[in-house]
Amino acid sequence: MNFPERITIQSHKITIVPRYAETDKGGVVHHSVHPVWFEMGRTELLRANGIAYKDLEQAGIFFVVARLQIKYRRPAQYDEKLELETICSLVTPSKVEHTYKLTLSSDGVILAEGSTVLACVNKEGKLCRVPEFMYPHIDTRNPKL
Repeated sequence: MNFPERITIQSHKITIVPRYAETDKGGVVHHSVHPVWFEMGRTELLRANGIAYKDLEQAGIFFVVARLQIKYRRPAQYDEKLELETICSLVTPSKVEHTYKLTLSSDGVILAEGSTVLACVNKEGKLCRVPEFMYPHIDTRNPKL
């Protein structure tokens, strides 16, 4: 696989419009949908960096959710245009952490916030090192980037 030398994009936004099947009879998005949307955000953040998750798997690199936290602030509704921001907040030798912010596209009201810790494992499910290219590029002129 041709992976990039380094991850350069740490934050990415996607638009989500809740589907009818993701809601209850009142049109409120079910709480179980948010982790699925978080996964969509992670997948698209990888893709923005030129990496397809399926290519990681073919190379024997897998990520499993070790921790998931969600704070629900306001219900999301059927057919509302939403924005999900996914940020890669930390990469260590064995894990990758992300934070998420789900907002209404119309006015930026925060609907939910969350975080995940993903453990890097091999095909046998044993903990392994996060590949070097997955560590974010550090701008030496501005170390916070």
